[in-house]
Amino acid sequence: MTPNPRQSKLLDEVRARGSVSVEALAEQFGVTLQTVRRDVALLADAGLLARFHGGVRVAESTTENIAYRQRQQLNEQAKLRIARAVAQAVPDGCSLIINIGTTTEAIARELLRHKGLRVITNNLNVAAILSDNPDCEVIVAGGVVRSRDRGIVGEVTVEFIRQFKVDIGLIGISGIEADGSLRDFDYREVNVARAIMAHSRQVWLAADHSKFNRPAMVELARFSELDRLFTDAAPPAPFPALLSEAGVQCVTCAP
Repeated sequence: MTPNPRQSKLLDEVRARGSVSVEALAEQFGVTLQTVRRDVALLADAGLLARFHGGVRVAESTTENIAYRQRQQLNEQAKLRIARAVAQAVPDGCSLIINIGTTTEAIARELLRHKGLRVITNNLNVAAILSDNPDCEVIVAGGVVRSRDRGIVGEVTVEFIRQFKVDIGLIGISGIEADGSLRDFDYREVNVARAIMAHSRQVWLAADHSKFNRPAMVELARFSELDRLFTDAAPPAPFPALLSEAGVQCVTCAP
């Protein structure tokens, strides 16, 4: 299809923000909900967008993540709010493992004033950020470095992580599906994240609103394996019930 001017602007807005509610789009463009739903249906049928309950997101593959540079720009303010909330909850003098992701990198920046931290990471970006904190000891996992995002993965990484038992495992995720499964795209990255979870006394997940109802190929875990979820907006149904049933503390970092 060839989008009309309004549909083109709607498409640009969703691409810039990652995901948007139908109500927010209607308000922004000064049209009715029915008009937005009609535009979204046409764009989704053309494969340009993907719909979920109450909103729309960028159309994505279930087998490959979007580019790292694009992920850095998506939902920047949401990630910043999440990062600040996580940093406020992290006490001085504790040990952490921090994995791969643009949200975990935002958290690392918010930990620069913490004291007495010992951080193990398979993310070279996190290591570079936290190395500027003289009161933080940074331990970098061995393994294969992915050039696209400087994440370290592989069996060597898994074996390295298994040496430790830390206070908090901080993980990001690519998608959370409606059955309560946490999912990602690279099975090697998932294997490392599983090791992080198994060797952490508490597991904290940091995920912005665009991760809900986002499909990905490889299952990492279930809500029951988490202790806390930090997100920037109230999760849509059915996630509140699933989180409550699993006993997960959900921290919503609203604007």
